[in-house]
Amino acid sequence: MELLNYMAKIYIAAPLCEKKDRELAEKIAKICEDLGFRTFLPHRDVGLYSEIKDIGRIAKQDLKELYSCDAMVGVLNGICVGAGTAWEMGFMQALNKPVLGIKTDRELKKSLSDISVIIAGCVEIASSFEGLKEKIRQLKLI
Repeated sequence: MELLNYMAKIYIAAPLCEKKDRELAEKIAKICEDLGFRTFLPHRDVGLYSEIKDIGRIAKQDLKELYSCDAMVGVLNGICVGAGTAWEMGFMQALNKPVLGIKTDRELKKSLSDISVIIAGCVEIASSFEGLKEKIRQLKLI
């Protein structure tokens, strides 16, 4: 059966504790959506953690989305990659799905200790939003 009008879906992985981080993730989602992709944003589509009881619900839905999304963009800004972001990126790699990164706060060659050599070696990383747009355009998604 041929899928008609299929729109690939991109998972946006980013730290979510600070409003500025969520706004950055939303900017990335808008870039993806403007290019014709659907997006999954954990804080928008599942909600934020506020009580211990939220953990199971959030983890279950995020995991479901990791399986169903076709690709990922991970935010690598900061003095180290967020634990959740790194885990999600590794999981998508294990599923053999395309993973892109974006790091706009520091030059990549000066940031290897921030993002790890394994991420730098396995993920195409953009240093600007224009560069990310180009990498997203080059994704070969069904």
